[in-house]
Amino acid sequence: MQSLAEIRKELSEARARMDQIFSLFTQETLYERPIPERHRVIFYVGHVEAFDWNQICRWTLGQSSFHSTFDTLFEAGIDPEVGSQQADTPSDWPSMTEVRRYNLKAREAVDRALEEAPEPIVRMAIEHRWMHAETTAYILHHAPRAGKKQPSGSQATEGRSPQHRFIDIPQGRVTLGRREGFGWDNEFGEHQVDVPAFAMSQYKVTNQQYRQFVEEGGAIPPFWVKRDEQWWLKTMFDEIPLPNHWPVYVSLIDARAYADWAGLSLPTEAQFHRAAYGKLAGSEQVYPWGQASPNGVQGNFNFQHWDPVSVTAYSQGNSAFGISQLVGNGWEWTITPFRPFEGFQPYATYPGYSSRFFDDDHFIVKGGSPTTASSLLRRSFRNWFRQGYPHAHVGFRCVRNT
Repeated sequence: MQSLAEIRKELSEARARMDQIFSLFTQETLYERPIPERHRVIFYVGHVEAFDWNQICRWTLGQSSFHSTFDTLFEAGIDPEVGSQQADTPSDWPSMTEVRRYNLKAREAVDRALEEAPEPIVRMAIEHRWMHAETTAYILHHAPRAGKKQPSGSQATEGRSPQHRFIDIPQGRVTLGRREGFGWDNEFGEHQVDVPAFAMSQYKVTNQQYRQFVEEGGAIPPFWVKRDEQWWLKTMFDEIPLPNHWPVYVSLIDARAYADWAGLSLPTEAQFHRAAYGKLAGSEQVYPWGQASPNGVQGNFNFQHWDPVSVTAYSQGNSAFGISQLVGNGWEWTITPFRPFEGFQPYATYPGYSSRFFDDDHFIVKGGSPTTASSLLRRSFRNWFRQGYPHAHVGFRCVRNT
């Protein structure tokens, strides 16, 4: 159980991070759509506050709405098929002044309600806000350079080059899911899975490795640009010569194509868990590096950097088997479709959080990106995207099944 002071502190930190990210968009860009399939940025400005108000004050504590139109307008995001386009225009959305007025009232109401609100609902609101900090960060990445402001301390660095190799992972049993404590609905249903021996690449696939695939006809990653026969990378706030040793970010479709081209495979969710949290003997670890909290910084997450770093960085965060960066520096695709565990029960106040994505198009990603909050790095946390979704900070590594 967290104290009320601890809850208020974490909520304040999450709010401050979201406020910072929104401040990096120019006023004009707030009404644009950097990712065609998603809402305009203005939706997210109102969404995080509407979510808190709806979940905590309206649906849990039964408080009367002070702006029912905005409660509904900003209630839920969208997840259309990749390549689709939305039909709304900037004029369809309320002014920033109106949205900020609504947000202020929502925050004040939530702050007054924290003493009586159930802790799991407040925890849900805080983690939802951290999720949207990450979503908004990669939307910011897709915004044109003229449409955003560069903060201080955001310069990218290349880092040490890797010596690529595969590491043998012995057979073992992994724990998927959880039984108790806070988690999202798809995390529950703890169970054991036996994983046969396999080998996994020590590092995520890098830009340098993927470039050879591109030169032989592979799909070009979304953040790459070719100019004057040289490859450049769109970083969060700039364009730089393609860093060879950073992880490449691609869709699952393209990651699978690379693995097929290389004569390899992508890991399952269970294989990821075995490599990340398993040991030669004894119980599984809480994090790849052991039991210690991620607040000590064992990787590129929690906004340590806006962009990736070399796949060789943060070696103190390696798993017990010596696999690098299984948490941080980019989510990692698995070939496990997003499905519920046995006994799945949706949250009463958020029944569609997971269930509407249980299909053959959404797949599990594990680990974390540079802008993933520490609280989302728990072993049971499951993220997911459509297999063709190319916009998020998701990379991959390969396995060799034995």
